[in-house]
Amino acid sequence: MAGAIGWIRHQAESIDKLYGEVAPTGQQALGMVLREPLGVVASIVPWNFPLMMTAWKIAPALAAGNSVILKPSEKSPLSALRLAQLAREAGIPSGVFQVLPGFGHTVGRALALSMDVECLAFTGSTAVGKQLMQYAGQSNLKRVFLECGGKSPNIVFADCANLDRVAESAAAAIFYNQGEVCIAGSRLLVENSIRDAFVAKVVAAAERMQPGDPLDPASFMGAMVDSTQYERVMGYIRQGVEEGAALRAGGEEVEGPGLFIRPVVFDGVTPQMAIGCEEIFGPVLSVFGFETEDEALALANDSDFGLAAGVWSQDIDRIMRVTHRLESGQVFVNNWAGGDQTMPFGGVKQSGNGRDKSHHSLAEYTQLKSVWIELS
Repeated sequence: MAGAIGWIRHQAESIDKLYGEVAPTGQQALGMVLREPLGVVASIVPWNFPLMMTAWKIAPALAAGNSVILKPSEKSPLSALRLAQLAREAGIPSGVFQVLPGFGHTVGRALALSMDVECLAFTGSTAVGKQLMQYAGQSNLKRVFLECGGKSPNIVFADCANLDRVAESAAAAIFYNQGEVCIAGSRLLVENSIRDAFVAKVVAAAERMQPGDPLDPASFMGAMVDSTQYERVMGYIRQGVEEGAALRAGGEEVEGPGLFIRPVVFDGVTPQMAIGCEEIFGPVLSVFGFETEDEALALANDSDFGLAAGVWSQDIDRIMRVTHRLESGQVFVNNWAGGDQTMPFGGVKQSGNGRDKSHHSLAEYTQLKSVWIELS
């Protein structure tokens, strides 16, 4: 809630901060580059962090002067509908911001194929993102901004400071929000000289991050979103065991009502294993070992995804080398998921192409018009 409010306020303050340009012409002409709204923007947001993802999408689109049709996930539409009520009460003109609940294969498809929608902003799976790009090509070549899946590497070098703190952060990077996070640090790469001791600390941290009643402030994790996601994650856990990874924590069924999964830590994972290369979207951590910096980078970049990455080290030269060589839209150094409204959020490769947050997102919801005026 706080993040959504802060982001809407930030974009409202940014409305008059994005300027056009005057080209450096001679005295015989005036060249101007104008920014104009795109028109109708369709925003499709996921079920995890439904209010914050909505704010990231609709605030810059509205601030840039567009009209927005928001399709929330069918699993979490209520906060979006409430937001539409509040928008009407706040004086947003009728039709400028609309919420259209429904399924992706019906409502989402219709929006993506519509000849009247000029832009499609999407956060969700890579598979759906690819489908939406096809729909854009089949219709009016609408712009498509995608923030898709991730399998983010979190690299821990032996020279990092305070292993206890780093282990706690590494565990939180994957187990926060029961792992249902696009930038979850699901691949933990640890230098072999500290691997055994560090993994033991991560397992201990995981034991303190057990699921519980989502309305209890003492619960670190809540329930999985639904039975489909629960069965998907449990299937990956079984597959990890079958493929030979060492199960160091979790994996057992949680007794009682509710779709809860305890934090899972697998060690000895390889890139060929499903748990080592596919996005699980659950509280499952895959640990890899490495000997050298080059090996760590090869493992980190050996992925179809490129949404986020983490680097833990006290060597500034190494930090800069690794940061530049990582194939990732975001790199967190000695932290995980740091940033605020001023920093763009998005990925490379099959993690997408658009950017949420910062002035860059505001610019994406505009189109450029070049004006050349001859002066007599």
